[in-house]
Amino acid sequence: MSRLADYFAIVGYDHKNDRNGIGSGKIIQRFPERDWPDTPFTEGLELFCQPQGWALSTDRQEPKFFVSVLTDIDANRHYCAVLCFNEAVSITPSKPTDEEDDGLELGNSGMRGVVPPVPIITHHSIMYAPKCLVLISRLNYFETFRNCMGIVYTVYMEGLGVSMETLIGNMVGYVQVSPPGGLQVRFSIGAGDRQALQPPASPSIPVTNTTVLSLFNQLGIKNVMVIFCAALTEHKILLHSQSYCRLTESCHALEALLYPFKYSHVYIPILPASLVEVLSTPTPFIMGVHSSHQNDIAELMDVIVADLDGGSIRVPESLTLSLLPEPFWSQTHNALSKVLHPDLSTADNAFPSSAGIRATPHVMVDKEIRAVFMRMFAELLQGYRSCLTIIRIHSKPVITFHKASFLGNRGMVDNEYVGKLLDCMFFTTFVTERGPPWRVCDLWDDVYANIGDQLRQEQHDSRKMLENIQELAQQLYNNENPNPQPFVPKIPKPTEGSFTRIHQPVFPHIDSQQVQSIIDEGTSKKMKLPQKAGQPRIVPMGPHISSLQSGRGIVSSSARRLEVMRNCVNCIFENKISDARKTFPAVLRALKSKAARLALCTELSHHVQGNRAVLEHQQFDLVVRLMNCALQDDSPLDEYGVAAALLPLSSAFCRKLCTGVIQFAYTCIQDHSVWSNQQFWEASFYQDVQREIKSLYQDRSQQTSKAITSDAPVMKDPSLSPLNPKDFVMSQKRKSGAWGEVDNKMHRSVALETKISEWKDGRSSYLRPHEPSALEIAAEQMRLWPNIENNSLRFFTSDSQKKQRELVEQEESTLYCEAIHYANRMVYLRIPLDINAAVHRRTYNERDNASNSITNSMAESDSLDAESGFEDQEQSDRETSVVRFVSRFVDKVCTEGNVTEEHIKSLHQMIPGVVAMHVETLDAVYKESKRLPPIQKPKILLPSLVPGEEVMYEGLRVYLLQDGREESTGGHVGGPILLPAEGALFLTNYRLIFKGLPTDPYACEQVVVRSMPVTSITREKRVPASQHPGPMDQWLNEGLQIRSNTFQLIKVAFDEEVPQESIEAMRKLINRLRHPPTILHLFAFVGHCHVPQTPSRQQKDKPGYGTLRGFAKKTLMKTAKAAGLKPSKGGKRHKYVFPNSSKSMTSPGRMSLAQVPNMDLSNEDLHLDDDLSIVDELETSGLSNGSSGQLSVAGLVGVRRLTTRRWRSCLSAATTRTTCGSVWAASAPPPPLCHLGARLSSGSRHATSITNCVE
Repeated sequence: MSRLADYFAIVGYDHKNDRNGIGSGKIIQRFPERDWPDTPFTEGLELFCQPQGWALSTDRQEPKFFVSVLTDIDANRHYCAVLCFNEAVSITPSKPTDEEDDGLELGNSGMRGVVPPVPIITHHSIMYAPKCLVLISRLNYFETFRNCMGIVYTVYMEGLGVSMETLIGNMVGYVQVSPPGGLQVRFSIGAGDRQALQPPASPSIPVTNTTVLSLFNQLGIKNVMVIFCAALTEHKILLHSQSYCRLTESCHALEALLYPFKYSHVYIPILPASLVEVLSTPTPFIMGVHSSHQNDIAELMDVIVADLDGGSIRVPESLTLSLLPEPFWSQTHNALSKVLHPDLSTADNAFPSSAGIRATPHVMVDKEIRAVFMRMFAELLQGYRSCLTIIRIHSKPVITFHKASFLGNRGMVDNEYVGKLLDCMFFTTFVTERGPPWRVCDLWDDVYANIGDQLRQEQHDSRKMLENIQELAQQLYNNENPNPQPFVPKIPKPTEGSFTRIHQPVFPHIDSQQVQSIIDEGTSKKMKLPQKAGQPRIVPMGPHISSLQSGRGIVSSSARRLEVMRNCVNCIFENKISDARKTFPAVLRALKSKAARLALCTELSHHVQGNRAVLEHQQFDLVVRLMNCALQDDSPLDEYGVAAALLPLSSAFCRKLCTGVIQFAYTCIQDHSVWSNQQFWEASFYQDVQREIKSLYQDRSQQTSKAITSDAPVMKDPSLSPLNPKDFVMSQKRKSGAWGEVDNKMHRSVALETKISEWKDGRSSYLRPHEPSALEIAAEQMRLWPNIENNSLRFFTSDSQKKQRELVEQEESTLYCEAIHYANRMVYLRIPLDINAAVHRRTYNERDNASNSITNSMAESDSLDAESGFEDQEQSDRETSVVRFVSRFVDKVCTEGNVTEEHIKSLHQMIPGVVAMHVETLDAVYKESKRLPPIQKPKILLPSLVPGEEVMYEGLRVYLLQDGREESTGGHVGGPILLPAEGALFLTNYRLIFKGLPTDPYACEQVVVRSMPVTSITREKRVPASQHPGPMDQWLNEGLQIRSNTFQLIKVAFDEEVPQESIEAMRKLINRLRHPPTILHLFAFVGHCHVPQTPSRQQKDKPGYGTLRGFAKKTLMKTAKAAGLKPSKGGKRHKYVFPNSSKSMTSPGRMSLAQVPNMDLSNEDLHLDDDLSIVDELETSGLSNGSSGQLSVAGLVGVRRLTTRRWRSCLSAATTRTTCGSVWAASAPPPPLCHLGARLSSGSRHATSITNCVE
């Protein structure tokens, strides 16, 4: 039972602080005068009694009633029902403003309202001062407050002969209200009235009467939905109206629409004028102000303003507002239209029914609107209970929400609105209050459990939707009116127009002692009404989130692709590397699918025998590439659980570098952003803790024998236990030397904590709906917990108390043990393998510089030995950042999991030592890993250059990526998959050239060439590493996307061995070549400039024949070779050049055709700007044997010679007219600007020569 009213106060005008009719209010009397122990009196009440300020008026004002809402420091709301009326006062002419006394005089003790006789010489007038009766309560029975306050005013105005002390004392002391779900209470406050109070059936469901319908009538459907979405995404909302009651009801209606969420931000339905500056607060709020302050709120740039009187809203342009995603917005809008405008369905009927549509009562329409929003929330949050993670059951359940899993399984990762909803404060409250699986349920839980079946029925019958809405509305109505028996109240009211009487009675002074005695008497006779307490039960799980994936339209990986991946993984572990490499690109492409990535994790786990899987070097490389590819396509949120599944596998797969040194897979997968996301670590940690808690209670017999000690901490030491953290820390310190042993200590401990066997049984509870969930097990334990507690209190047995303490300690120890595991995991994945490499390199450089310098200063020579302090400081900063990261994680999860302070302190003491010892261990692993033979990569193919073209920047190893065009990419078009291709990017004074080989082993014999003139480049854009499409052999650095006005596009990703400095140098050089200083520096005018000869890479520069003897010797040698007397030695092959001529042709000598061997025009580089040129190694030899439509090599050579003759004739004519010092050589071919080339098409190869003579 609770009081109807906590306090009753009389607030009047403070005449002492009056300034020209504008003053303030003061509390004249309050009852009781002493604060209740559980509810202190609210300070600052005067501001909310007159929100527009206290002021005298010259006209009589009709009595007003409204309810203000105040919130205390504990976030408890107090409802202040205010009834305002006026009292006549006598006022003398005001004195000058510089005098303090305003000359206001009151008769009959100053507040009785009777004008006293004044001297004849004194001019006086009648003014009206406001007075307020205030009832403060923690309950929101607004209509009952109006009735009680109206009875007090009626007794005062009509003089009914009832004691005011009796009315006030009964309201505060005698009237007791049963809690929600209780019986109806009928009472009277002593004025011949008859009233009844009916609590709602459920305490969690808001009571709205018709306030929601009024809000929709004032603003309309779309505007209400906009401010509804703004409230859910924590925006600032301000309503204004000329009616205070409308403000209070509208704010309450908006809050009720948020059910089952509870609005937990600032909530002030009526904001006083003196507090308007509160609107500039940075926190979200729902507030209401009087419309007279529109000018004060017009400049607010981050507040959504709703005009209740005008029916409009204003969203600032600078504000980005997220709305409900489709199809939820359109479905909700259509349902609201059918509820509010039922005549729309028959408006176009040719023969309308004579009976028409029966009007629905307003109170039922109100409930139907709320039913629409409840169903929308149930559909939006389908599967949320499958993503709840329970980490503690006793003595109080602790439940978290796996946000990434929910977004990933519902396909809402990119949904901005849902993401903001899950991050808001009241969603956290929602999980805390509604997450426990054993509690008292309400209407929302039933709606959530049945929404899936209802939606399936409505797909076949559209009329079912309105029937389901009406059924839910009836349940909401029954919640507000659980007693079907009618009750007719009797409320005395004043006569109409009584406030206009000239002679009004004086509001009496209340005897506080008499009121207090009545309150004390009523409190002592507190009625003991029977209460109907809700019975807790298992909360229905509703539809599982895995069952909702089929309706999203996402095509899963085919069984064939999964089978190929399974065979490839089997070949890797059977050491059939060549067979695995054949299907490896297909597996990498299949890993774009979520199902394939999860299946990969399962397949890898099947090949872990025990706690560790030692692999050969090639096996290890392929497994790491698979893991990197799976992580590369995953987001930092890890919405599908791929990173969480690979986390234990990263410390299971390893390779032996040498005796005593083992490298684990986690040293090769550290470059992914998911490891830097603390939310991922928390979610993964909670999932593992839930799995441990679940196994703890599944078999109680095993749990009592092994307890928690079977789940050993990171160091596999039988002397350690989660229950003795001090011993654990001391043991770590004693065995600090053992941490340096790479093979037997630290890495083995990492492998031991992976718990691969659990992964084989199932990765997590939310992926296996057929198993008994952890929530069901927790519900059973929560059901049994009160029985253990009751037995302990009833029989005072120590066994029951011991059993409770044992359960609490086991859960806490499990959480502590997992925190140790994850602290080590985070250290392993956050500290890079080469953390000491940069320091070592810098040390050698500094020593070389110091040795070259000569100094006689002893201080400087000493400083050489002290330079290591800077290196240690740099390394210490890296270690400190990791320590801080892990410490923040430990603080967060241990605080939420109610881990003892002693265990938290021991964890903080352990973390720096783990980091330091792991850094020391990585030194040996890094040194041994550098001694491994490098991975053999394809040789760089040198491009063929046109005469006059020279390489300005040597080739950088890159991957040519798919750019969205479907040419030569297999798939729907068919044919070999040529992209991505691995090669090099060259920059010449004319072109930007890529030349390489496809990564697909079935197409690796082809050659891919793509080029574009440098001066034609129009745009250059960086491509992040996460946007690289297609399977790659490694984790790539950033890339470039270069576009030209020749309709060509080059999109490349640089190899990991290419330093950032080289990339920037090439970019800067490209920009310089694009914009030369003069036109003569363009490649078209290269003949006008003196450029040194570029020697061929195939032959060394040969000296000239300076003497006749030298010429004769060379001539005789050639003659002997031609006659067969002396065999010719094979030419020296370039290290990175293929042996056949089509791939080894290097840049010819400038200005000379003689240096181009054999004029092999069948080479793929004859077409300079082709989109994608392909040359088969076997195609050159068989080119002349093609069909009749093809052009032979000899024909191409003839065309070339004919074109050269034409150019020589043009040049000879141009030379005679040239007056400058430098001319083109007669033997030079036309510049590339003249577009001389041979274009090869897929059907036939033909040569087209275009000759443009430049005078």
